Amino acid sequence: IGNPPYAVSSTNKSEWIQNLIADYKKDLNERKINLDDDYIKFIRYGQHFIDKNGSGILAYISNNSFIDGLTHRQMRKNLLQSFDKIYILDLHGNAKKQETAPDGSADQNVFDIMQGVSINIFVKSGQKKKTEFAKVFHYELYGKREEKYDVLIENSIKNLRWQELKYSEPNFFFVPKDFSDEKAYTKGFKLDKIFLENNTGVQTKRDALVYSFNKNTLENVLQDISNLDNATIKIKYDLPEDGRDWSIDWARKDLSKKDGFFIDILYHPFDNRKTYFTGRSKGFMAYPRSPLSNNCIKENVSLLAIRNSRRGNVNNYFIANKLVDKDGVSPFDNCKFFPLYLYPETNGQQTIGQTAERTPNLNATIVKQIADKLGLTFTNEKETTENTFAPIDILDYIYAVLHSPTYREKYKEFLKIDFPRVPYPKDKDTFGQLVKLGGQIRQIHLLESPIVEQYITQYPIDGNNVVVKPHYENSPPLEGCPQDGVVLGKVYINDTQYFANVPQIAWEFYIGGYQPSQKWLKDRKGRTLEFDDILHYQKIIVALTETDRLMKEIDTIAIE
Repeated sequence: IGNPPYAVSSTNKSEWIQNLIADYKKDLNERKINLDDDYIKFIRYGQHFIDKNGSGILAYISNNSFIDGLTHRQMRKNLLQSFDKIYILDLHGNAKKQETAPDGSADQNVFDIMQGVSINIFVKSGQKKKTEFAKVFHYELYGKREEKYDVLIENSIKNLRWQELKYSEPNFFFVPKDFSDEKAYTKGFKLDKIFLENNTGVQTKRDALVYSFNKNTLENVLQDISNLDNATIKIKYDLPEDGRDWSIDWARKDLSKKDGFFIDILYHPFDNRKTYFTGRSKGFMAYPRSPLSNNCIKENVSLLAIRNSRRGNVNNYFIANKLVDKDGVSPFDNCKFFPLYLYPETNGQQTIGQTAERTPNLNATIVKQIADKLGLTFTNEKETTENTFAPIDILDYIYAVLHSPTYREKYKEFLKIDFPRVPYPKDKDTFGQLVKLGGQIRQIHLLESPIVEQYITQYPIDGNNVVVKPHYENSPPLEGCPQDGVVLGKVYINDTQYFANVPQIAWEFYIGGYQPSQKWLKDRKGRTLEFDDILHYQKIIVALTETDRLMKEIDTIAIE
């Protein structure tokens, strides 16, 4: 069959195909299953008739997300059970992942689309035993479109140098994976196992309306929703049509109860916004993720992580001491938050200053294993008592490990596809060293450390402070500021004003899908930086520079 339609929100929902596609969803235990795309239904359609016939070949070019998507694992298993041989010619070209060739050169799609594609050939002879799985052969092409066309024209299935894959359960990937360190990796504890509860960050469906840079702007938004008619609100705030998850009427009804809170929310790394929180779904916010998110408007800290990275990033970790948006770590993947503590739920109106005793959001069995190994006593709150450790120490230990460059490189294939596993601490001394370093990074990322106020940059030129087009230019250091081998430059916010002596490492540093020193400014194009904004940006530069230094220090400690 030919190139099928790609439609995540498929309108082909007949009972017949929905029943067939259910085979690809069995036992997934996922909160969100993206398996209703038309191209997947076409694969299931062809597979059904070949299974019914007893033999045949299904060959066509399609979206390639199924060859390594985590939620597609049962689909791959089902195909392995049906067919004898599976050939995957991965043509890459995924603009959403910003794919490049292994040598760093451009990688283009064979079509004028964003989604990567593959040529898939599924062969069924009818001779394979039902208990056997298919053999999977893989070949891939990177590069420019015309180069890919040339290879495809000049070759056939017979003369390509196919690589037979050694897939394994539970994921059955149809792409090469290096799982040679799997035995060592699986000895560690999994993030979503040591933390009892986690959820996706807040999803507003109307970020520009629900989040504001300051409280005054937000108050005006709330007043407008309460007092203006729908048509006027849509025009004033350039809103799309009301949808399944958010409407002006729902927001107005939610706000009419007047029982919410003005709070800060982490929108992107180091970028806090003001919002109004009621905790009710399909209100002012589409999905505030209550009741778990209620724990984040009290004294708490949350570890942020992404389960499986669409772009294969292994740096998808951050920290927050407030509510978190779903894009808090990356614009490409939903961020999960893991609160360190859980507060008792209340039947009546919640209060930010609630003083009820909180409990660690930690798996007692895993905590006991750590305590026994280290010969330490676990306490629910941090104490100065000798030979004790607390939830914050476990968090800091995890945070240090996740910021180890060696750990990220060694276990990159695992970190791309699921929540990380963290090795149990080797001994008391190593644990203490990593807790100290992880705690320093945590405090720096929360901008709580006094180090971030030891500015290493300057903002020397007067002007209107309007952000026009942020960019970076390498430059010699200012007089009296030795470079010490570090590449420094100027971050221009407009034609004349700039931050001086900005380390290039800070400008280019990634946290998840963002380069925070660039993203923070880009999100403020057209805005005037106030005095506090200028100081805040200089803190970000210190934080990123110090993170790089501390990551190198973590790598001097043998983790396991």
